[in-house]
This record gives sequence, structure tokens and C-alpha cells, in this order.
Amino acid sequence: MGYSLQAKEIKDKLNLLIEQASDIDPNLTRKLREINRWIKYIKLGSLMSKPIVVAFLLEVITDSQVWLAIRSLPSEEEQKLQFEKMTANEKYWYGYLFPKWINATDTKFHIWKKKMMSGEFNQADSDIIKYIAQDVVDRKGDFWRRYIADLSMATDLIVSSHQNKPLCIQVTSVSEEFHGQKYQKWENALQLWKIERGLFLSYNPQENDFVHQLVNVALYNSDHLADGKYINFS
Repeated sequence: MGYSLQAKEIKDKLNLLIEQASDIDPNLTRKLREINRWIKYIKLGSLMSKPIVVAFLLEVITDSQVWLAIRSLPSEEEQKLQFEKMTANEKYWYGYLFPKWINATDTKFHIWKKKMMSGEFNQADSDIIKYIAQDVVDRKGDFWRRYIADLSMATDLIVSSHQNKPLCIQVTSVSEEFHGQKYQKWENALQLWKIERGLFLSYNPQENDFVHQLVNVALYNSDHLADGKYINFS
């Protein structure tokens, strides 16, 4: 019963956001309607049996609420002040990447929606990414993680350090055979979304302390990597 209630709340919130967005941001309305069509006929119990779908929906709801709250402010000055209260990563997400996703045609959207719903989608490096994120925080850095960033923008984590300069990172343990191919796809995706700089981190799980090493590279490049640069670290 509790699960069904949560699923119903998700559907209700989505419908409410569609209504609210129609007066504020028609492009967001279109995106939310597309998501709503995707889950509309799924039974509540079935929806709750798909934790990744639910997690994605909750992220989209949260992000849409934040975005609409900002867009509803009466002046650009007040909107700007709201962004100034955010962390560097939040500001990058809500001020740049999320609105880009709202306004763009996401060519991968229909593909990963199917994979997510069918249970094919799994984040192979999910545990490693969690360890990296935790180490970033332990070392006074900050991270941001979103399914949209992962699935559409080839970004597992957005990391920032002392300089508060968010850096998009993809983490992979891909074999050497496919490394070049995956790197090229990653770089193409970042350029498509006009992400100015990025870090492609390959790791060998057999190496000692590889998480700490990856975080060293991530934090350093967050502060120092120039715009227009896409670095391949392995």
C-alpha cells in the first residue's frame, strides 16, 4: 500500500508540474509530458518494482521544482540571487546543463527510457563512482550526480574543488580494445551538449588505491583544466 501511494504521489506530482510549467516554461512542459506518457499506463505496483525508474522520476521532479521556482521569480536580479546561493555544481546544473536538456532534442532519451524500464540499464561502475564521490567530499570537494547527465551527457559525476569550477567526468573500466571508441563517443557527447571541458577516467580495479588516484586527478583538473580540453586519463 505504501509503495503504491508513493507511485501515485510521483504521478500526481508530475501532472501538477506539467500544469505549472505550461505557464512558465513550455519546453519543460513538453519534456514532462513525454515522461508522463512513458509511465502513464504502468500500474503503481509495477512502477515501484523499478527502483531506477523511480529514482530518475524523483530527480526530474526535484529538478523541475527548483527550475520552476527560479523561473517564477519576478526579476532577473532575483533569479541571479537564487543562483548565487547555490553550490558551484548546483549552479552549473540548474543554470546551464538542466536548461540545455529542457530546450534541446535529446536524441538518446527514447533509447535509455526503454532500457531503464526494461531493467537493461545498470550502472556498471556505480560502486566505484560512489567511492569516488565520497572521497571527493572527504577531501573538501563537491560532487553532483544525475541520471540525465549520465545517460544523455556521458557524465557520471560533476566535480568541483577549491576553485569552484565544475568538471564533467566519466568513469570507466573499459578494456583497451574498446577504450578509444568509448573515449571518442564521450568527447562527441560533451561537444554536442557544449560542455566546455571534461575528464575521461579509466581505472584498473587490480591497482591499489586507484580510487584515491582518480580523485587526485579529478580534483586537480577541476581547478586547472582549461576550457576546450577533454582529457583522457588511464
